[in-house]
Amino acid sequence: MPVWIIKVTRSNGAARAPGGATTIESVADIIEREHQNVIVDWLARVEEEPDLRSITLSFEERTGHLPQLLRDIIARLRLDAGTKAPISKSAASHGDLRRKQGYTVAMAVQESRLLQVTIFATPHKNTNNLEFSKLLPDVVTIADEVDAQLKEQMLRFMAADAAMQGKGK
Repeated sequence: MPVWIIKVTRSNGAARAPGGATTIESVADIIEREHQNVIVDWLARVEEEPDLRSITLSFEERTGHLPQLLRDIIARLRLDAGTKAPISKSAASHGDLRRKQGYTVAMAVQESRLLQVTIFATPHKNTNNLEFSKLLPDVVTIADEVDAQLKEQMLRFMAADAAMQGKGK
């Protein structure tokens, strides 16, 4: 094998077991291992969006919700087939927070879409140690969970709007 191929293979960041063998990981394992990179990558995408950037927030204010939302996604990926997923309470709280911070519904949807794109990019960056047999079902699960989290956020936006309209009458 040419030396340059060996160098590329060894420097690609794949998880390695003792003895140098590549460890095969599930999407949940990869997201769990890479959660800090997911947050940093997501924030970089958010900062490229003028409407999201227009709300001035600290790093913690902007990303503080992500560790729990990612844990919810990981837990969902690890559920046995056919098990009903719990509703993400952290997503509902995040909806309340974003509304108080001045987000619009469109901004919350954009932020959620960017999270989904970022999460999908994470297994792609780790293809050398990815368990491919479950990749497509896991992608569907991630999309469903992120959408379910977004639904919880939107329910909070709507509840707050309804409460405001009730006070105005």
